[in-house]
Amino acid sequence: MTRLESLNVKIFADGADPSAMLEMYSKPYIKGFTTNPTLMRRAGISNYKAFATEILARIRDRPVSFEVFSDELSGMERQALEIADWANNVYVKIPVTNTKGEPTYNVVRRLASRGVKVNVTALMTLPQVREAVSALNPEVAGYISVCAGRIADTGVDPLPLMAAAVHLLATNPKAELIWASPRELLNIFHAERIGCHVITVTHDILGKLALIGRDLDEYSLATVKMFRSDAVAAGFSL
Repeated sequence: MTRLESLNVKIFADGADPSAMLEMYSKPYIKGFTTNPTLMRRAGISNYKAFATEILARIRDRPVSFEVFSDELSGMERQALEIADWANNVYVKIPVTNTKGEPTYNVVRRLASRGVKVNVTALMTLPQVREAVSALNPEVAGYISVCAGRIADTGVDPLPLMAAAVHLLATNPKAELIWASPRELLNIFHAERIGCHVITVTHDILGKLALIGRDLDEYSLATVKMFRSDAVAAGFSL
């Protein structure tokens, strides 16, 4: 874990399973938490506020991001004000547009001007980053979440865009860039290399953290042993 603990990029646990979130809370290298409606649905969450209340009763000293789900801009603003009132460590996730493609920058601007800590999410282009940064209040902490993993899913290397985004955020000292939706453990080191402030990591990738720094010859042998063990357990014969 030496290499992990020496990283500057902050690792946030991304998920909606309460037991998994609380397990990650016990790890000092987990600096915050994020979730979203998709992850909550997968986890079987049906009562949004009850879920949030349970988490916030236990996690009080690290940032936790909860997302609005209204598709109307006025509804987003109303929900954001309610969510922000749940606890001082809450950040409110506002998608960069609604489903009609209408930008939410003015919603972000109004919320940030009222002191709400906003996490602008689902960004994938530099113009979006530029507009979102300008909407944040330079006196209030905020996050810009770029879905780097989704960019990579399209066959595009997200590293140049993320590096450029780091420079755009330099104009707002209270804003931090989040590398969202990583696809592999290596993305943590990608984020570190370009000076990204935060990376959100799902529970399946977090489970691989113990592999950091593992001797590759030893790991190769362990892989061979796994293949052999599974062949024997399956009763294969030729």
